Amino acid sequence: MQEDFLHYVWKFKKYAFAKAHTTSNLPITLVQVGHHNTLAGPDFFNAKLHIADQLWAGNVEIHLKSSDWYAHRHEEDPAYENVILHVVWEHDVDVFRKDNTPIPTLELKHFVSKEALHNYQELFANQKSKWINCEEDLAQVPSYTQENWLERLYFERLSRKTEHIKTILESLNNDWEATLFTMLARNFGTKVNGASFESIAQSLNFSIVRKCANEPFRLEALLFGLGGLLPEDTTDSYALQLETEYEFLKHKHNLNNGGVMPVQFFKLRPDNFPTIRLSQLAQLYFTHSYLFQKLMTTSSVKEIYELFAVQASPYFDTHFSFGTQQKKRAKKLTKSFIDLIIINTIIPLRFYYAQHQGKDENELILEMIQSIKPEQNTIIKKFNTLRPKATNAQETQALIELKANYCDPNRCLQCGIGNWLLGRN
Repeated sequence: MQEDFLHYVWKFKKYAFAKAHTTSNLPITLVQVGHHNTLAGPDFFNAKLHIADQLWAGNVEIHLKSSDWYAHRHEEDPAYENVILHVVWEHDVDVFRKDNTPIPTLELKHFVSKEALHNYQELFANQKSKWINCEEDLAQVPSYTQENWLERLYFERLSRKTEHIKTILESLNNDWEATLFTMLARNFGTKVNGASFESIAQSLNFSIVRKCANEPFRLEALLFGLGGLLPEDTTDSYALQLETEYEFLKHKHNLNNGGVMPVQFFKLRPDNFPTIRLSQLAQLYFTHSYLFQKLMTTSSVKEIYELFAVQASPYFDTHFSFGTQQKKRAKKLTKSFIDLIIINTIIPLRFYYAQHQGKDENELILEMIQSIKPEQNTIIKKFNTLRPKATNAQETQALIELKANYCDPNRCLQCGIGNWLLGRN
């Protein structure tokens, strides 16, 4: 049994509270369960209850055994001096305050409903053989329960992503355009080169990007040079021109790529080669000045597709990397790639920017993310066998959040779906 189960039982009153009494046989009348505290300190703040004829207001601490009070050294912590009730599954020792009066104890095992206990045991049974604990019962959960929980999880995921945005923004002296550039660079690099591309963006002042963006060749030279992508021994005329331009920029702006992480070609499809992606990024900033402001005022995903309708420079129509010529084909940003940029960069940044401006754009954000096709990966494919198939990117993002931060760490008791399964008759 997990202590979280007892939190659930207390919070949602899944016990015979009308019959509850302390271990010294004094009746307990619950007035208010209190505020659930997930940080340090007692588990529930500001609870209210009657013990016999006395009204108590204070905190509630929950343990599997009474002796856990001493195992956790709460008797030494002043934060626990205002505990008015000790809620345990099994009472094995009395607990005392500093004035030697006993803290009233409620032993829950005598009052928990058989249904709640059965549902809990069923949910956590055979964990090692399951992909997720509720895989056998997920299809039984009403669609509205799942939809409401997945919407909440999506915004929980967005909130978590804003922590990284906040860090970048602070490091760039609250320059939103520079923050966008850094985030776009990371996501243009995808999983393989994301960290490398971000380190390229962080290695130069964004004011240099603004100046070079008037000429895509110059911006390409800057990005390729910092990324260490310009070949040393080559007869390729375009690469040689880029090298000459980069050397000029390097001395002019006192550039140093010592902190830039190496880029990788290994295991990448040619369309994802760092040469192609950096050229596309350069073309994007050549095509659009004040890109951040444009993205923060769009009202639909369609407008974003139009803004990102760019392709790598003409040299890469016949090349994927320097030197080796290929059949001619324009290297445009695909709709599926732009979708990833919208999901991982534009919407999280817009969500945080709206908060920063004191605005609520949640409805618009939902419209945007729900208009994007569902992602396809192993997690989504497995969920699609257990529940109705995800129909848009909001659902898939929420399901990824669900798997990573609730299913994998067994946080079923903090999950809306888990709570429904525990509460069913």
